[in-house]
Amino acid sequence: MTQSPLLHITPDTHHVQIDLVYATDRNLTGKPIYKAAHCLLLAPAEAALRRAVGIAQSFGMSIKIFDAYRPPQAQQKLWDFLPDPTFVAPLDRGSNHSRGTALDLTLVDADGHELDMGTGFDAMVPESEHFHAGLPEHVQRNRTLLLGVMHGAGFTHIKSEWWHYELPGSRELALIDNDESGPLRLM
Repeated sequence: MTQSPLLHITPDTHHVQIDLVYATDRNLTGKPIYKAAHCLLLAPAEAALRRAVGIAQSFGMSIKIFDAYRPPQAQQKLWDFLPDPTFVAPLDRGSNHSRGTALDLTLVDADGHELDMGTGFDAMVPESEHFHAGLPEHVQRNRTLLLGVMHGAGFTHIKSEWWHYELPGSRELALIDNDESGPLRLM
């Protein structure tokens, strides 16, 4: 069996909170997609996450991760539920989550509360765009703070989702398949 190129991210090893919503029914499909909640990233993304954690800690914040590596099979389930390329990458293009180089996350204050980002994670609405006009000033400030942390760590963003960050150049990498012996099982 081949060794997985993916690295495990845990609260103890990476000083993050983890709430992998696709292992629960608290996601846009309303049902679990993963049977097990494993937070995984490719080594370059894991290194950039460590930089992001350090930047957030420098001003008293921490990071909460909602999703990281996503098997192509899970991506297909999301596409089947919401075939909208604004929010869900079709399998022929592939998601950078399925390359192990993307994260869905937010910032958390010293009391453990998520910063108000104006919409929830997985809200597939125009208001989820990073710079959507008309959002309250504090929401724009929080989104810009998250953007600064993640860009400072080497990630880039996509326009439509304030929570999604990925390594530049990820599209050049192959999708990482998740067969039966893989780290995540699908429901």
